[in-house]
Amino acid sequence: MKKNERYLTRLASFAGAMMKNGAAEQIGALCHRLGDKGSVEVLVITTRDTRRWTIPKGWPIKGLKSHQVAEREAWEEAGVVGKAKKRPLGYYTYLKTLDNGEKIPTLVEVHALKVDKVHGTFPEVDQRKVEWLSPTEAAVRVQEPELKGLFSSVLKKPIAK
Repeated sequence: MKKNERYLTRLASFAGAMMKNGAAEQIGALCHRLGDKGSVEVLVITTRDTRRWTIPKGWPIKGLKSHQVAEREAWEEAGVVGKAKKRPLGYYTYLKTLDNGEKIPTLVEVHALKVDKVHGTFPEVDQRKVEWLSPTEAAVRVQEPELKGLFSSVLKKPIAK
């Protein structure tokens, strides 16, 4: 619980900015599949700069619906192709570090994406590490408490069916 408390403390210092300006918005994909033994596996990737574990995500794209953005980000960042649910699975917040070093509070709308195919070559293959894990192990790897909860929810209500 100490790690989560530290994370929430860092995020809390930006509460004023969030109330005044709102949070930046991104769209993410919680990619899932059935593993060889029939158990649910979820995808985690590393970020390009800090190498921390997360899910594929990115900025909204004009002309695309949120679930379509989730599908595109999953392809570009992890090489997975599949169908994302139109309705969000949930949301999480984190501090996004911009290229100029500024940190901004960011709200990520997460869509469950059922993976149909995994490619070994994709646009960001040389910039990220990709791993398939159990939802429990994925929850241990990521920092954001709300994202941990989204992974944990997969165990309570399987989304792979």
